[in-house]
Amino acid sequence: MSEKSDPNNLTNALAAAIDAFNEEGYGIPTYEAAIDPDTDWKTQLTKACRLLAAVDQIDGQGYYTATIELCFGATERSIEAYVLAEGGDEPDDFHDHTYCYDRATDLGLLSRSTTDDLRQLYDTNRTDSYYGGRRPTEQQADTMRRLSRSTHEYVTNQIRGGSVCVCSSQ
Repeated sequence: MSEKSDPNNLTNALAAAIDAFNEEGYGIPTYEAAIDPDTDWKTQLTKACRLLAAVDQIDGQGYYTATIELCFGATERSIEAYVLAEGGDEPDDFHDHTYCYDRATDLGLLSRSTTDDLRQLYDTNRTDSYYGGRRPTEQQADTMRRLSRSTHEYVTNQIRGGSVCVCSSQ
């Protein structure tokens, strides 16, 4: 059996994306200006800020799937920022999407029960939202938006004495 030949527009786009992530052939890269590259924890924190800003941009337009995905990402990035700032962890330590929650408990940021609930929410609902056949609802998107915003605000107030969030300056 011969190998299937994929469409050129797909394979060309794939090659360009791979090159872009390797920063080959694109000259001087244009970075997202609002992402703070100074320290790993600030990078993760500002990524969370940007994800929340995107959620605010699409709010009320019916993009429930996108809102849920962005909110899971913002929650995780916020908690990762704390772990990097306060725990001495390195970015390579984050080998899966739930490591940050356990470390947050180890460092006293979150109780074990809250960590377990966040992991359960992620394991069950994000996976089902992403891979499953369910259609996300407005209520799910709204509650995830509140959760990610609450998590972000709480975490940023705990990092290095509080009030480190840059969301308001964007």
